[in-house]
Amino acid sequence: MGTGTGIGRVRGLGSAKSGAHHWWLQRVTAAGNLLLVLWFVVSLLRLPLMDHKVVYLWLASPLNAVLLILMVINTFWHFRLGLQVVLEDYQHDQTKILGLILLNFYAIGGGALAIFSILKIAFGGVPA
Repeated sequence: MGTGTGIGRVRGLGSAKSGAHHWWLQRVTAAGNLLLVLWFVVSLLRLPLMDHKVVYLWLASPLNAVLLILMVINTFWHFRLGLQVVLEDYQHDQTKILGLILLNFYAIGGGALAIFSILKIAFGGVPA
């Protein structure tokens, strides 16, 4: 294949189709965030008090702990997907790879810390 025009080089190759998958993942995680954050806000507003012990006992409930872990996973995944697009579109030098690596470490580390905290409360029992 020669060095012809740009359109000549790509004609007939079609779409890579990776962008559509990423786009759908962002929409699905956004819908999940909508539902899970709505549950979270309504659930907290229904508590009789907002003191430490009441919220601690609320979080110690298995259903609430599982839903909150799902919210954390979904939120950090959506966050990573969105910032990945920003880095890929607007960063065009060697720092793009470093930025993507740091983004993945931050998203996984932040999510792991949040999940660990939820599990610690859920399995820790009643506060003193």
